[in-house]
Amino acid sequence: MGFLDTPDLGMGAPRGSESDSSFSLQWIFAFAPSSILSLISSFLFYQSKAEATGSVFFIDNPQHQYLRTPSQNDVFQSHSMLLSEVGAVVSVLLGFAPPATLAADGSSKLNEVLVPNPFNRPRAVLMLEVRGVADPKLVVDLDSMQLFDAFNSKVILGSNKVDIQLPDEDEVSVVFLDEQLADHSEKEIHELASWLGGSYVADASEPLNGELTIPVANGVNVNLHMSKESHFSSLQKAERDFAFSLLALCRNIKRAMGVHEDLAQSKQGPAELMMGFFDGIKALQEQYGPEGVGQQGMRLLLATLSKIFDSLQTSYEGQIVGVIFFNGASPPESETVLNLMFTSRPSSRWLAESNSNATMAAEVVLVRRTLAWLTGIILLIATLLGIYFLLNMPLTRDTLLYSNVKLD
Repeated sequence: MGFLDTPDLGMGAPRGSESDSSFSLQWIFAFAPSSILSLISSFLFYQSKAEATGSVFFIDNPQHQYLRTPSQNDVFQSHSMLLSEVGAVVSVLLGFAPPATLAADGSSKLNEVLVPNPFNRPRAVLMLEVRGVADPKLVVDLDSMQLFDAFNSKVILGSNKVDIQLPDEDEVSVVFLDEQLADHSEKEIHELASWLGGSYVADASEPLNGELTIPVANGVNVNLHMSKESHFSSLQKAERDFAFSLLALCRNIKRAMGVHEDLAQSKQGPAELMMGFFDGIKALQEQYGPEGVGQQGMRLLLATLSKIFDSLQTSYEGQIVGVIFFNGASPPESETVLNLMFTSRPSSRWLAESNSNATMAAEVVLVRRTLAWLTGIILLIATLLGIYFLLNMPLTRDTLLYSNVKLD
């Protein structure tokens, strides 16, 4: 009996015929619509949860590679990574050992991502989480951008956060890229537009009320309106927030480069990690969707990231790797799925004593001082006696001066 076979209801059609099958479908949707709709909605809900993934791009220096060169026939490109494996890659790139909890499958993925040379690590990583986009390749074409040649993989998003395990804080310099701008100035907007090859047309009647124009790939310009809150729509507010998010990201990157210049003065500086998240694209796509302005905003973000990484490559002399993680989920604000966890290394020998008992400590000090004084007095007496007998000894008894003289 087939899946659509039903009991004979006397409709005059042969059982199992085409009309019987079509009637069966009509009967199912007519008498059980709520069950079908609930089944379909449940299927779509679980499918959307199963597809709650992201993507990660590892940007390397072509002249000084720390990652394996991706190839079109690379089997690993079709696989996916866990968040714990992404955190382990960041730890290894900083010059530290991966966590002991990493599974054997995760270790093999690390070997497929990293160059197998433990002495060739950049010890500097840019780790940025971009929220609101699971895969930029589904939004824009990456052929003309730097991310096209980057090593990329899908990321399975779990329910728990993942810790990037690092040693003591003195061995790692961390600069967070989440610091928001307390104030804005048109000078900074002009500098941002000029740096990205665009322009900013200010409004003479009121500051911070102009239009920002930035060219992106394929000769397309992105226009962002910087209108004031008192007289602009929600769409323009999304454009303004996106522009200020880009401005804050560039300012924090500039601050991180200043920290690197200070650390470069020391011979053996700590490892450097720049870490943060960017959620400006999320607000833009919530208002406009993935097409149109939202798509052009994504192009502008990728072009900005490319310019940022070029500046970092120059400042770090190529010894840096970018890890750009695109998170399609919507975590709470000011929270990130990748956390830092510092683990202090145990000392090889514990030479310090516990001073919890003050009376016992005083007794130990008294005994030590007594022994020191007695030892000093004995050595002083022995030295004086030695000098006395040496000065009063007959010359012929001195075997060092008269070694060839026959003694008495």
